[in-house]
Amino acid sequence: MHTDDVWEVLRHVAQTRCAEADPAHDWLHVGRVAANARAISLAEGADVEITVAAALLHELFNHPKGHPESHRSGEICAEHAREALRMVHWPEGRIEPVCYAIRVHPFSLGVTPETLEAKVLQDADRLDAIGAIGVARCFATCSDMKRPFYDPDDPLCERRAPDDKRWGVDHFYKKLLGIEGRMHTATARAMAHDRTAFMRLFLQQFGAEVSR
Repeated sequence: MHTDDVWEVLRHVAQTRCAEADPAHDWLHVGRVAANARAISLAEGADVEITVAAALLHELFNHPKGHPESHRSGEICAEHAREALRMVHWPEGRIEPVCYAIRVHPFSLGVTPETLEAKVLQDADRLDAIGAIGVARCFATCSDMKRPFYDPDDPLCERRAPDDKRWGVDHFYKKLLGIEGRMHTATARAMAHDRTAFMRLFLQQFGAEVSR
């Protein structure tokens, strides 16, 4: 299969699988993560084909939020990716690096990848969780989970521990503001810095608007 055809098929598979996905995990999300992966790979010397393929296929399968087997989503997704790669006759020796990156990418696993390409996928995916698009995705998920945006008694977690199982804004304090410090590559850390600064400004304005 011609190289251009391979990428077209992989994009088609990914877009088709995302057709019913929520806005936080849809085809637009996949495209942003793939663009992040390419930019980081070029700057860090990672294998661009591996990282972009992994980014394109990293949302082929997801258990719903709160599902008891949600921790296995990356593992199952990696096997779906393996099938897609074999379908386009991806070189057999280069399939596992893609699948490994997908398998260990979920934030909830807490795994530090062993390969640069897997680190790049984690960084690329996490970049899409912060900044302006991260704010949008956070509240899209909050709505999907039927959770109130904030605790009216303490919107910005000033007097209590954040609980993002109950309140949407708490997710910034529980996870999102700490992502910059968990990036693996210098390139991603630099990209994350401005996005984190934006989130802090957003929270400052948010607090001013909802304070009593």
